[in-house]
Order: sequence, then C-alpha cells, then structure tokens
Amino acid sequence: MKDLTNGRISTQILFFSLPMLLGNVFQQLYNVVDSVVVGNFIGKEALAAVGASFPVIFVLTSFFMGISIGISVLISHYYGAKEGENVKRGIDVMLGFSAIAGIIATILGTVFTRQIFSLLNTPPNITEEAIGYFRVYSLGMLFFFGYNGISAILRGLGDSKTPLYFLIVSTVLNIILDITFVVKFGWGVKGVAIATIISQFVSVSTMLVYLQFRHPVMKLRIRSYLFDLDIFKRSIKIGLPTGIQQTFVSIGGMALLRIVNEFGSDVAASYAVANRLDSFAMMPAMNFSMALSSFVGQNLGARKYDRASKGLYVTMAMAAVISTFVTLLFWFFGDKLILIFTRDMGVIKPGLAYLRIVGSCYLLFSTMFCFTGFLRGAGDTFIPMIISIFSLWILRIPAAYLLSRPALGLGPKGIWLGIPVGWFFGAIASFIYFKKAKWKDRSLNIHHRN
Repeated sequence: MKDLTNGRISTQILFFSLPMLLGNVFQQLYNVVDSVVVGNFIGKEALAAVGASFPVIFVLTSFFMGISIGISVLISHYYGAKEGENVKRGIDVMLGFSAIAGIIATILGTVFTRQIFSLLNTPPNITEEAIGYFRVYSLGMLFFFGYNGISAILRGLGDSKTPLYFLIVSTVLNIILDITFVVKFGWGVKGVAIATIISQFVSVSTMLVYLQFRHPVMKLRIRSYLFDLDIFKRSIKIGLPTGIQQTFVSIGGMALLRIVNEFGSDVAASYAVANRLDSFAMMPAMNFSMALSSFVGQNLGARKYDRASKGLYVTMAMAAVISTFVTLLFWFFGDKLILIFTRDMGVIKPGLAYLRIVGSCYLLFSTMFCFTGFLRGAGDTFIPMIISIFSLWILRIPAAYLLSRPALGLGPKGIWLGIPVGWFFGAIASFIYFKKAKWKDRSLNIHHRN
C-alpha cells in the first residue's frame, strides 16, 4: 500500500502508474496475441471475426466497470482519511459486486450473441466465427470481473504492483495456450477464447490465494462478510455516471463498427488490427488517468487541494510527452506494426491510414483523459459523463458516418477522420469545467459517512 499524500508528485504518479501501465500492456497482450495467432494461422476473415467481438465485450463490461470505479474512489478516500473499517467494508462491497456483475455479463453474452452480431451488420463471411468466439469468451466473464475488481481495490489502497505480477504469469500462459490450441490442436477461434478463459481463471484464483495470506488489508472475510448498502449507494452515486458514460462509449464503438462493416471484411480486419495497436497507444493516458484518480482521491481525503491540482498538471505533462512519441511511431512505422498481424495489402492500407489519422490526435485524447481522471478522483462524474456522451454521439459518430459517405469519396478514411472530432470537444469542455472548481464542493461530501 502507498500513501500518495506526501512526497514528490511527479515521482509518485509516475511510479504508481508504471505498474498499471505494464499490467495493461500484458492485459492487452491477451487480445493482441489472439489477433496475431488468428491472423497468421487461420486467416483475415477469422481476424475480422475476433476483432468484431471486442466492441461487444466492451458493451457487456463497461457499465459494471464504471460502478467499480466508484467503489475504488471511495476506498481511496477512506484510506486517505485513515478510516480503516470503512476501507474493509468497501472491499467487501467490491468483491460482492464483481461476482454479481460477472454472472450477469455471462448470461447476457451467451443468450443474446446472435442478435447482437445481427444488429452490428456483421459481414456474412465472418458472422459464425464471431458468434462462436464470443459465446465461449463470455463464459469467463466472472474471472474477468474478479481480476479487475481486485485490481481496483488495490489501486485505491495505493498498490499498483501486486496485480501486475499475477497478470504477467497469466499472459505468458495465454500465449502458450493460444499457440497450443490453435496451431497444434486446430481448434480455431474457439481455441483462442478457451485459452483466455483458462488464463484469466489462473490469474484471479492465484491472486486471491496470495492476498488472503500475505496482504495486510485485502483479505476475504467469509464469516464476517457484510455488503454495506450505505457504501454501495455512495459508490453508485459516484460510479453510475461513469458507468453510463462507459456504456454509451461502448455502444458508440459498436455503432462505429457497424459503419466500418459497410465496407466489407477487409476494412473490418484493418479496423480490428488498428484497434489492437490503438489500445496500446491509448494506455499511457488511460493509466495516468487512473493513477491520477487514486492520487486525487487520497489527497482530497486528506484535504490537500493544492497538491491534488498540481498532480493534474504534472500528469498532463508526462502524458503529452508519451502521446507525441506514439504519434511519431505510428506515422513512420505504422505499416511495419500491422505486418505483425497480417501481410494482406487489402488490410494494411486502410489500417495504416487509421494509425496516421487517429494517431496524430493522441495529444487531445491524453488531455481529455487527464481531466476526466482528476474529476473522477474528486467524485465529480456527472458533467464528465455529459461531455463524453455529447462528444461521442453528437460529434464523433455523425462525423464518421457523414465523412464516409460515397459523395465525399473518402471511404474508410472518413470514419477515421471522424474519431478525433469528439476528442477535441471533450478536451476543451473538460478544461472549462475543471476551471469552475465545482469538484471541490463534491469532494467534501465523500470521505465521511453520515
């Protein structure tokens, strides 16, 4: 556990975010290795099928993950305010909620699979493989939520390293199983999904055993377990706007995929590959944002408002440097990165256009996410939700649709050009709201129970 209320700000945020960044790199390797194995050993249609599943997975998990963020923010506030019993109650709430969320997501994912892919206008030549992959993947949702719930608890306690160690082992296992099930056994895309389920199970189960015997706070309290409704209600108040926001973002991803699917399986495959690389590019900003939320939560819990504000500007500077580097990397070496997944030129060309167009705007994305992370840590999530929904549904999706119409002759490039439009508005609107300083009033009402 780490106290973030004292010490050099840049060092604390950087070293707190690094384990999360490495953890997310390994977590993304689940998806990337899936795509690399599928693209090289099965074919581009299977690659498109697996890629079509990820926006759907995001829809199933986004709302519940948003609520989890609310619980994590409360834990960080309680920890910063030295309210030990409330910390333990918050942990109980997170564990119970993660189990319920995992079961619900599994049921939804397995029952409504065909209807979902029909709604997405999935190209006929990849539909059955996409359905087969997704149904199997959904069976492991309980393990997915379990790992992420425990990780969120530990972040609130200032511990970003422990989840990384177990995730590294799990990722290596996933790579071995992917190759075994697909290359040696010939199980196709279902083999990739089975490998992911086994790996996630190993990750969460070993972490629970370790924490039970070695962690000073994070212990299972089966006999004295209590689902504290007051803490859960407070978590809902903080996390519901984030959950709604992420749900709209995930549905927006599905809407964008539907537009992409109009251009056939080659463009769908290029979008899948570019998204895998895009997810890596966005990770530094997203992890700095999560680190900043924990930093702000603890410092506002300790009523160190100036220190919390300084943390925002320090985080923005670090995120800007990394975003600029990634932009240059994608612009000059994007085609080489796509070659890792496929050598089909029908996939490489639109994929490279995506990386160059979207990648040129990562600075906007990182700025927007830093403001969102700060406001989330302060417990102020409603206005960021409104900004996010407006950016996506009023600006990005309509722009992507209109710019890709045949009359303009841009084709898939029009979709790629529409994506940064929302980021631009989101960054500007978030800055304006932050300067109004309404978050100070909201933060005062979080860290003490009525």
